[in-house]
Amino acid sequence: MIKRIVKMTFREEAVPGFLEIFEESKGKIRAFEGCHHLELLRGVDQPNVLFTFSFWEDEKALDRYRQSALFKNTWEKTKALFAERAEAWSVRVESEP
Repeated sequence: MIKRIVKMTFREEAVPGFLEIFEESKGKIRAFEGCHHLELLRGVDQPNVLFTFSFWEDEKALDRYRQSALFKNTWEKTKALFAERAEAWSVRVESEP
């Protein structure tokens, strides 16, 4: 299992547009083979900074998603709203509570 964190900084006026895109696509992403979890987080002090936090079966599942029409279409719409380039990390749990 890998966990994926994507930080996205939007133009302030573009945040509502992104929230619409996320609402339209979240169910499809959650249903994508290999996706076990997806949530959207927002910065407390920076409401135009949002994060997706997702769990994937493995790197192959994440790569299949990233090569899919679903990802390409969603990312193209999302990327147009950025104020800064997105940052992303794939991580594995090293120690659990």
